[in-house]
Amino acid sequence: MVNTVLAPVQTRGRANLEKLGLPTRRQEAWRLTDLKRLKAMASLPHVAGADQSSWPSVDQDVTRLVIGTDSDPLEGIQLPEGVSPLSEAELEQALGHTLDRCGCAEVWPVELNHAHSRRVLALRVRGSVAPLEIVLAAGDGLIATRVLLLLEEKAELDLLQVIPAERDNAAAPLAHSHVIEVHLGQEARLRHGLLASASGDTSLLAHLAVEQEPRSSYDFVSVCRGWRFGRLEPRVLQVDGQATTRLNGLAMTGGDEQFATHTGVCFQGPEGSLDQLQKAVAADRSHSIFNGAIQVPRAAQRTDASQLSRNLLLSSQARVDAKPELEIVADDVRCAHGATVSQLQQDQLFYLRSRGVAADEAAALLLKGYCCDVVDRLPSVAPSWLASSAVKDPARPL
Repeated sequence: MVNTVLAPVQTRGRANLEKLGLPTRRQEAWRLTDLKRLKAMASLPHVAGADQSSWPSVDQDVTRLVIGTDSDPLEGIQLPEGVSPLSEAELEQALGHTLDRCGCAEVWPVELNHAHSRRVLALRVRGSVAPLEIVLAAGDGLIATRVLLLLEEKAELDLLQVIPAERDNAAAPLAHSHVIEVHLGQEARLRHGLLASASGDTSLLAHLAVEQEPRSSYDFVSVCRGWRFGRLEPRVLQVDGQATTRLNGLAMTGGDEQFATHTGVCFQGPEGSLDQLQKAVAADRSHSIFNGAIQVPRAAQRTDASQLSRNLLLSSQARVDAKPELEIVADDVRCAHGATVSQLQQDQLFYLRSRGVAADEAAALLLKGYCCDVVDRLPSVAPSWLASSAVKDPARPL
């Protein structure tokens, strides 16, 4: 959270944005993106969030940190035992390291964040600690936030990040630019949830860079709903293999929304594993995009990786694009991927209706079951948010 460290980063970010210009459809990663919405987001004025009126109370034994405001997120906060802020010297050494290792330090969404972030929440975790919540305050305009987490050897943490965009002035444009870097030491374990809910004219660019040392475990669950324009990009690097990665995601779109999930996992050593499930629900005229890249170089022998993209269309006008990418050079691996696009099953609807369940209720029950496969994997502190008015419950119909 040291502004002096971010000052040169901000300067470089602005200069690099000018050099890069806006992404174009000639770039494969942006080929399906609504670039008009991206341009509108980038042109919003930078503001600090403020609205916290609908947030639920903090659960017992949970520490809540609020970012995106003008205030220091650690001011007046008693951090749990085992969690401490990085010093300015430590921050200067660590900031940007994982982004660089994951190959995304200079991509457009990250440079946008570099150009606008004014604070960084930087924490070190030792041992097994109590759960943390990191909440982004909503407002109007562009809010840029940045987080850095260093988990030392054998550290354990449950983390829930919440981006609630439910607000009184839903007509005013709001955009979040968020970047988080995570380094997991040997045998460290992070259970990481992202609950991002919005309504109205809202945009989200969220970029995650995660570096895993051997025998570490990273579980990431993302649930995103209601963003008129959104892009979530988790990038995971297993440094020397022998690490475990689990990625579970749910993206729900309606109206004319577009939401894209671009994931990348790179194995740089042997005996690493990946278990990935990405689900999407697209209704009305919305567009859902998934691109999942897996890299298995020759050094990553005995890798075990599976990726499944499951997509549900609730309208004939909705659109889903799913693109798995597997780059495998190692010859002793187990790698599998699959993608499905379907509608609500008529036989299941008929079964429920034959037992007296109304058509709308039957569809809602099937949709809830489809979504809860991911929602139920969120960290244990998530239910209070799902029950509040601050987010849209993904288990409810679109």
